[in-house]
Amino acid sequence: MIRKTTALFILAILFAGCGDQKFRISGELDGASPGTFIYLDKLGGMNLEPYDSVMISDDGSFEFSGEIEYPEFFLLRMTESNFLTTLVEPGENMTLTANADSLGYTADVEGSEGTAKMIEYDLRLQEAMKELQKLSQIYEENIDSPDLEQVMNELDARAHVILNDMNEYTRDFIDENIESMVSLIALYKQITPQVYILNIDKDLDYYKRVDSTLFALYPESEPVKTLHSQMETLIANLDAEAARTAKTGIGAIAPDIALPGPEGDTIRLSSTRGQYVLLDFWAAWCAPCRTENPHLVELYKIYKQKGFEIYQVSLDQTREAWLNGIKEDKIGDWIHVSDLKFWSSSVVPLYGIESIPANYLLDTDGRIMATNLRGEDLTRKLSEIFE
Repeated sequence: MIRKTTALFILAILFAGCGDQKFRISGELDGASPGTFIYLDKLGGMNLEPYDSVMISDDGSFEFSGEIEYPEFFLLRMTESNFLTTLVEPGENMTLTANADSLGYTADVEGSEGTAKMIEYDLRLQEAMKELQKLSQIYEENIDSPDLEQVMNELDARAHVILNDMNEYTRDFIDENIESMVSLIALYKQITPQVYILNIDKDLDYYKRVDSTLFALYPESEPVKTLHSQMETLIANLDAEAARTAKTGIGAIAPDIALPGPEGDTIRLSSTRGQYVLLDFWAAWCAPCRTENPHLVELYKIYKQKGFEIYQVSLDQTREAWLNGIKEDKIGDWIHVSDLKFWSSSVVPLYGIESIPANYLLDTDGRIMATNLRGEDLTRKLSEIFE
């Protein structure tokens, strides 16, 4: 008798668990043409996956059902541009009413707290977008006005307030729903194309909190795993950038370089200590570098005798191209070095070089004073130092 009771108890738990995984989405659509289909797509990591489709009844009703293990995002759509994003929990029975031609703007939802929260957020976002559109209309009306500059300044200030308010609303929304998947959607909201409401730099803590919270709750969810992977990559890149900045940032001792000069003798960057040095990365194939070289020639003539040196590192691939560039630009008076390995040069990872021209201005102790000074900016800085 005890064994039988125990077995029935276990079966009851199992059946209860299965029931909790079922969901149902039903509704009525005004204005739906008979025979029209409505589609249900599931949001995977970065893609929409077709889940089901049904024909809308003559009275405008429809119904979907299925089973899920954890909260899932579904796109309920009539067409590619007419859809409603829903967040369905296991065991939910969601019902909605909406106009068939505008699901996302007219939906009234019951039985799905997550979907209701997203609709609430989108309504607030639509208000902000309308305010920005009004500012755009004011700009169009004043485009020929003599006071256009003043009008633009005022519009910029008002737009800044709208964006800040929406940013604050989004952060509050995440705080209030941190354990819900709706917080994940809020991270990716845009107020205009490619303009995200949250800033990955300013609001990084919110990305981290959503990631850590949801990954602990739903580690098997594809959208959550995608966010977690993105955050791991981002944090790794930020850590690498921080390490590079510590190594080559303002005030750091410039990492030493020891490469062959044109004659084959190794010349160290550290051998220039006691002078102000422009550490310049260039190549004969780099047009902007070649354009800047005549300016360096003029500055070198002025400040060489006052304690200024140039240590120029080439990212050329051949000795011929490198030496021809030096000769053609008449820049042979200062120090030149290169390992002729192009972007595989040892200096590229050492200084985190992503493009050239690139340069570092070093003081007499080899400390980095400034970076990427060219043209008048370099002239002005050297004038401050020597005159």
